[in-house]
Amino acid sequence: MASDDTNRRFGLNTREGWWDDPLPDGKNQGPDTVRWPIMGVVFLLPFLIPITKSLVAAPVVTVPVVLSWLLVYAYAACYLLFPFFFRQVRPLKLGFGIVMVVLGLGVVAGVHANPFILLYGTAVMVFLAPAAWSVIVDLAALAVGALILLVQSRFQNDYGDLITVGSVTLAMFFMANLIRAIRRLELANKEIATLAVTNERQRVARDLHDLLGHSLTTITVKAGLARRVLESAGDIPRAVEEIREVESLTRSALSDVRATVSEYREVSLSAELVGARAALRAAEIDTDLPHAVDNVAPEFQNVFGYVLRETVTNVLRHSGAKQVKVHLGKNWVEIEDDGTAAEVVPGNGLRGLTERLAAAGGTLRTSVRSGGGLVVRAEIPLPEPRAAAPAVRAEPAGGLA
Repeated sequence: MASDDTNRRFGLNTREGWWDDPLPDGKNQGPDTVRWPIMGVVFLLPFLIPITKSLVAAPVVTVPVVLSWLLVYAYAACYLLFPFFFRQVRPLKLGFGIVMVVLGLGVVAGVHANPFILLYGTAVMVFLAPAAWSVIVDLAALAVGALILLVQSRFQNDYGDLITVGSVTLAMFFMANLIRAIRRLELANKEIATLAVTNERQRVARDLHDLLGHSLTTITVKAGLARRVLESAGDIPRAVEEIREVESLTRSALSDVRATVSEYREVSLSAELVGARAALRAAEIDTDLPHAVDNVAPEFQNVFGYVLRETVTNVLRHSGAKQVKVHLGKNWVEIEDDGTAAEVVPGNGLRGLTERLAAAGGTLRTSVRSGGGLVVRAEIPLPEPRAAAPAVRAEPAGGLA
């Protein structure tokens, strides 16, 4: 899905990219607006020098001569100014390109200039306008140019220059679209990198929430239990044992944080069952937990381990429950508590679990029990069984009997 969105956004493998500028606003890059006028004048000299000489040599300054001057230098000015239109909206760029092509045709018709000068306009159209529009306008310009040559009886002498204009324009068309494709790919790669960084941040945030939420909650419960033991019974050996478990949990949490950041940490459903039993016992909550996870499909145990961890953490934090039951199936896990919750309030933990299960093709359902408390059920559909391969009957080595 993300790949399809990127293709549509940057005009990759889409028909719309031929008709519209596929790059986002402000991402179009053209020639340098400072250096280009100097280079443009150099390119224009072979066109301007002979035409200027012919206009200067006119014996009388008439209205047609003045119009010819205006056409020639307006055409040249457009060629020098076109880089400033690269960052404009598509209709303005398209209109500018069409005006320049029309001016070029006017120069060919009015000044009887060599049709090769059309190359300035067709090249600008190729680099400035979307691909489909440049093809339409440039083909129309070549057709009108051929018609002008026919009307002025110059076609036989100048048709070769017109073919040259078409050939060079075609080469520039492919070069312009190659440049655009490279630019689109660069922008798409940047966006993909940004999305990858965002996804990694979300993964680390989700893993740290699931990890530290459970570990710190268990540490808090055990530390509180040790304090109550010392305050009420003065049972120092038991208090020391609880504090040792707190120390062990702290070391384990630190190790898990390092592994999570490195993306090497794997959650074990069986280990989570052991941890849940210890945490709930320390909180003086009765448990009904399975003693083995053999009936759960191995490929689902990692995800279900996260579900069990987050649900038990929520029970310890918010539920006020006295009993917790956990049921396991081949492709599902269900955690039930008898707490005081009267409605489902989705938080970061449940949203993170929903994302994990969605990535595995599963669903998370949370509902309220009739007597209070929550039921959390995670389920992942089993893959459809493959069709059995047709039996092949063995033939005798000698072939047909």
